[in-house]
Amino acid sequence: MPISEILLAGASERDLTKLEEYHMVGGYAQLARARELEPAAILAELDASNLRGRGGAFFATGKKAGFMPRDSPRPKYLTVNADESEPGTFKDREIMLRVPHRVIEGSLITAHAIEARHVFIYIRGEYLTEFEVLRAALDEAREAELLGGVTLVLHRGAGAYICGEETGLLESLEGKRGQPRAKPPYPAITGLYGAPTLINNVETMATVPKIMELGGEEYAKLGTPDSTGTRVFSLSGNVVRGGNYELPNGTTLRELIYDIGGGVPDGRELKAIIPGGSSVQILTADQVDTPLSYDAMREAGSSVGSGAIIVIDDRACIVQLGLRVAQFYMHESCGKCTPCREGTRWMVQLLNRIEDGDAEEDELDLLLDVCDRILGHCLCPLGDAAAMPIASYVDKFRDEFREHVRAGRCPYGGESSLERVFAPVDQHRGHPTVEVAT
Repeated sequence: MPISEILLAGASERDLTKLEEYHMVGGYAQLARARELEPAAILAELDASNLRGRGGAFFATGKKAGFMPRDSPRPKYLTVNADESEPGTFKDREIMLRVPHRVIEGSLITAHAIEARHVFIYIRGEYLTEFEVLRAALDEAREAELLGGVTLVLHRGAGAYICGEETGLLESLEGKRGQPRAKPPYPAITGLYGAPTLINNVETMATVPKIMELGGEEYAKLGTPDSTGTRVFSLSGNVVRGGNYELPNGTTLRELIYDIGGGVPDGRELKAIIPGGSSVQILTADQVDTPLSYDAMREAGSSVGSGAIIVIDDRACIVQLGLRVAQFYMHESCGKCTPCREGTRWMVQLLNRIEDGDAEEDELDLLLDVCDRILGHCLCPLGDAAAMPIASYVDKFRDEFREHVRAGRCPYGGESSLERVFAPVDQHRGHPTVEVAT
């Protein structure tokens, strides 16, 4: 089977939003097969596949499911995270738009594996079209009696980055304000409504039927040993052909940006790359040959994160980029943790001073100190998501920060290409186009 025919298999040839068409490519056959197996056998396939969660944390999916207690007197829940609010990321919406039945099938297989009778798909409120496509697919599955006694609920969120964090999502799902919970206890023990809960990303769930079809060991041969299988990578920023591309893990940034994405437009030079969504550390142009895998990115000082690659050209002001990123996280902070609530505001204030040319050079160290006081001191990863990238910008491009201080102004003036950096994401708010690379 070609690499391209994993997650989005058949989606280019057929309308897989329709149940009849999905049946034509073997849809729900693996669900029927899974229901003939013991739950432990499904968990064994997930373990053998070494599938890591596609939401950003990259935790082993089989191991995570294995944390669910087998003897709990409480009901068990599966929650699918379709909130997708990481800037630069637009892969899950593609999956829901093109293979909604695969998401549903994977969710039902996973529910059987953890012996759950209730599944919730939590989808961000802005994803109206995706919600309607999923709802139509769910109606078809229900009418065809494919749910097998499982209650599957689509729940629309109100649009908050914090609800992409698993415990903030659970609070919102329970009708409360979306704020993170202290851990432990972890959701596998005390999750939704105080019961054991497994939370997985949309892309993770959509991959499960193919793992059952191929077998865990065969799936593990794809990609790299530490990052098996394929991923849908979201490519945006200063690149000729932005979009979503399904590729094997281990594909290099150069292959994605230049061979597939067409390179940097207008004859400009590559300056930097954000390889996993706005919350990860930035890479410099000389790191463009880094493979998109967990270990390789970690060695490079960053993370593959949500699979969102943002390309930055030589016209972009890194201080402006840092300011925009910090403003986003300041706005999205729920305010529950003092380091996050106050620290993100400090970052914005300092970055404003640097960008305006009003800062002293020692304020660069103050900015790093603020980042240090946020890192590891918050209830959820949002604080880290704000501090890690900003600290990396100062570390990798300190001379550019110094230039702002010494010149008393932004050296780029109005010529920065920053306004274009996130533009392709906005263009995908209607009906994004997926491209599958072989």
